[in-house]
Amino acid sequence: MKIAVLDKDRSQADLICQVLTGAGHACQAFDSGKEMLGMLKKDSCDLLILDWQVADLSGVEVLRRAKEKLPSHAPIMFVTGNSGEDDIVAGVGAGADDYMIKPLRRGELLARVQALLRRAYPSQNGAEQLQFGPYVFETRPGRLLHDGSVIDVTHKEFYLALLFFRNIGRPLSRAYIHEAVWIRETAVPSRTMDTHVSRVRNKLQLRPENGFRLVPVYSYGYRLEKMGAAA
Repeated sequence: MKIAVLDKDRSQADLICQVLTGAGHACQAFDSGKEMLGMLKKDSCDLLILDWQVADLSGVEVLRRAKEKLPSHAPIMFVTGNSGEDDIVAGVGAGADDYMIKPLRRGELLARVQALLRRAYPSQNGAEQLQFGPYVFETRPGRLLHDGSVIDVTHKEFYLALLFFRNIGRPLSRAYIHEAVWIRETAVPSRTMDTHVSRVRNKLQLRPENGFRLVPVYSYGYRLEKMGAAA
């Protein structure tokens, strides 16, 4: 699913996108209401997450104008730093489908987003397939296949592998991998991440002769590389 995130703090918007990308969604971050609305003139989204207090537009104005550009069933969730009733009543009254109060908890954020998407798109609750060469990821059951054969992976191994394949050729930092895969865990030892990466490499046989190579990036993280046709 395609999700747009608006937050006056761009680093917060980027963090939300990391969480949602790790769950298999495409995500775009904004810190300007006008910029996000400009994007919606050209493209659509399946769900919006809106900060209620951005610099250039009021929360009500952003929500109202966004709803004019989205399909009627596309859900909108807003976030607010104010736990009082005024913002919440205004947001729900303007047509928001759900809300969260900052600071956001990663696990709850993902659960609420998934619930909104299930209600809005019931016909897509089956297995979504993402294919990368001989590898097929079925995101709903969390099943991974290679040349039609199921690979026995854990939940974290599945999403770690999917994260690498969705970012082929891009170096991923340890911090990024941690935020995307170990969403609810604040402290993950380096050896734990290294062990999971090693298991993904071995189970998926990510070797040059099979078309892909998963390599460490010194003092940074990891990168999945797609080999040339000759390899």
